[in-house]
Amino acid sequence: MAPHSDNRAGVFRRQSAGHTAFVPAPFPPGDLDLGGLHELLEKATLALGRLVGAAEILPDPDLFVYMYVRREAVLSSQIEGTEASLVDLLEYEAEMEMTGKKTYRVFGFERYLQLFQEREVRG
Repeated sequence: MAPHSDNRAGVFRRQSAGHTAFVPAPFPPGDLDLGGLHELLEKATLALGRLVGAAEILPDPDLFVYMYVRREAVLSSQIEGTEASLVDLLEYEAEMEMTGKKTYRVFGFERYLQLFQEREVRG
């Protein structure tokens, strides 16, 4: 394989042992233009600051995340054709009358997400 000189990522070079090896180009590339990213970085930094501020005034951030996980479980289950609402799920979790199998499917999906997150945290 002949060396490539026009590849921005690097080049293939024949080694003394006879094989060809990929040699990456220096990083970061000298012609990297980050000018257009400064505005996006500033917006992202401001958004993170607002998020940190909001998290500091929440009495229980875990409860906040808890509700978003349930909302995601409901939306994901709706994609699969389940018609349970967030209210249905919360009623089920509060040990109120079960509104049918549709709620159980959403609850099962949410529980699956929770178990997966716990497994990821443990490594």
